[in-house]
Amino acid sequence: MLKFAVANAGKAEKVPHNEVACRILIHLYTMYAIVEIKGQQFKAEEGKYLYVNHLGDEVKEGDAVSFDKVLLLDVDGDVKVGVPAVEGAKVECEVLLPLVKGDKVIVFKKKRRKGYRRLNGHRQQFTKVMIKKIVTA
Repeated sequence: MLKFAVANAGKAEKVPHNEVACRILIHLYTMYAIVEIKGQQFKAEEGKYLYVNHLGDEVKEGDAVSFDKVLLLDVDGDVKVGVPAVEGAKVECEVLLPLVKGDKVIVFKKKRRKGYRRLNGHRQQFTKVMIKKIVTA
């Protein structure tokens, strides 16, 4: 539990702070952006991880990547909506894992009494990135 010192008639005393209220205040004053990456939209907050579609073989672990197509920007309740993107805003990320494979998806086709059976599988490839900084206009 967090403790804060409060001045009361010249002397300081420790007052317990309500953690729930603190979490609500932190949630109210966060900055986030809606960014488009390879045709998909993601909500980006500083310090969070995103699994985006595979960025290609040219990115390596530890590389810094930047996404310029910010569609919406919220800074402490002040919302800016881009037409189609917010001017000068970008999201800077660091590549943590260049290739992450998703769950296996099985596609099975069958027509009864005809001897027709087809089995296909698929694993989507992703890149894990961490949001380092959201740059405002």
